[in-house]
Amino acid sequence: MHLVYPAVLSALLFCTGLYGVLARRNVILVLMAVELMLNAVNLNLVAFDVWLRDKLHSGQALTLFTIAIAAAEIGIGMAIVLAVYRNRSTSAIDALRDTAESSEPAESASPDEKAEAAA
Repeated sequence: MHLVYPAVLSALLFCTGLYGVLARRNVILVLMAVELMLNAVNLNLVAFDVWLRDKLHSGQALTLFTIAIAAAEIGIGMAIVLAVYRNRSTSAIDALRDTAESSEPAESASPDEKAEAAA
C-alpha cells in the first residue's frame, strides 16, 4: 500500500478542520472541526503503522488512546457549551468573548457613578 494516498487524505481532512476552526462562529461547529482534525491524525497514525509494519502496532494503540481522549473532550465540551447557552442564550463565539469579568469599572459610567463605586 502506498503511503501517499492516506497521507494526502489526512492532510485534506486536517486542512478542512483547521479552516472550520478558524472560520466558524458557532461553538458546536468548531468542536466538530476539532474532531475532524483529530480523525486526520488518527488516519495518519494507522497509515504509518501499516507502512512501517510495526510488531507492537503502536500507531493503532495511540489511535485508540486518541479516540478515548476525543470522546472525553467532546463530552466535556458539549457540557460547557450547553451551560453557556443556558446562561447567555447564544452559542456564537464572538458574543462569548466579552463575557470575561474585568477588574476596572466600565468606561461608559458617569463620573458620579465612578465616585459612588469608589466610596
